[in-house]
Amino acid sequence: MFYDEPPMRVAAPGSPGAATAQARAKGGPPGWPDGVPPPGARGWEAAVVPWLLDLCPPDYRGHAVLRRHPVALAWLAEHHVEAQVQAMRRAYRRVRVDLAERLPTGTVDALLVCLEQEGLRLRAAQRGIALVRDALEGQIFVPRLRGGSATDLA
Repeated sequence: MFYDEPPMRVAAPGSPGAATAQARAKGGPPGWPDGVPPPGARGWEAAVVPWLLDLCPPDYRGHAVLRRHPVALAWLAEHHVEAQVQAMRRAYRRVRVDLAERLPTGTVDALLVCLEQEGLRLRAAQRGIALVRDALEGQIFVPRLRGGSATDLA
């Protein structure tokens, strides 16, 4: 669940000021995956592949086409994580009905906490995948100015 406003995107990779904006976004835009260099950094596309593969079933690692084409891998990862989010939501709705009588007291509540934490992790992964996909497609992330007004700058 992300309440922060998404960064403004400028579609033209060669647009004026794009390199400066990329340099300012040291760790990438808000929601950018931890451990992955920001878009535009040397080797960031190669570094994003293991992160995406970690979000997919282990068997995906055996397909060379996914390692060679991060855009395809991001597309598959997006679908896979979306399915996981849907499964997590379904489990959260059904856990009391399906397991309350079969588990010791307090276990269902602990399981609900587990499902909630996993749901948050998956939603963060969805945000990261969307940002990675956008960057792979050449979108440039430009930081937004926060707070204040034009008169504050005078």
